[in-house]
Amino acid sequence: MDHFAKPEDELAVALREKKLYRNFQGYSTHAGADLYAMGATSISQFGRVYAQNYKKEKKYLAALDKNILPTARGYYLSDDDMLRRRVITKLMCDFELDFNSIENEFDIDFETYFNWGLGNLKEMIADDLVVIENRSLKVTPMGRMLIRNIAINFDGYIEREEDNARYSRTV
Repeated sequence: MDHFAKPEDELAVALREKKLYRNFQGYSTHAGADLYAMGATSISQFGRVYAQNYKKEKKYLAALDKNILPTARGYYLSDDDMLRRRVITKLMCDFELDFNSIENEFDIDFETYFNWGLGNLKEMIADDLVVIENRSLKVTPMGRMLIRNIAINFDGYIEREEDNARYSRTV
């Protein structure tokens, strides 16, 4: 993972056992847990939904006073979002990705669906950061510290340059 943890830390153990999970807040040992937002600006994640509470405390508290959820906006994930979330999570948590497994889970042809992202990895392959063989992608030990730069190639919003969105910067 692109964070530091002592070998006996539960995150390091989960990484070794391929039980590590990552959500929008960071790494966790609890995969699939629903997150319910408490407080202004906080974000919930459950199933295919992300929802953010009002940013301004006054608006947040006014909604609570009216006994309504203080949700300012939400987003329902498409099938493409779910697929890409799975691929990126597997890469960032396991440092490897089995194409057949993803194909079986989502009924796609991996190389066709992710042609753009796989094409972007050529330089990383040449730099020995990533190895693609036997219908799998493996991140090398040297590539682990650049995992975000590798995973970003499977982000559909970046591929399509949609919504003039802002993204977390990588090194």
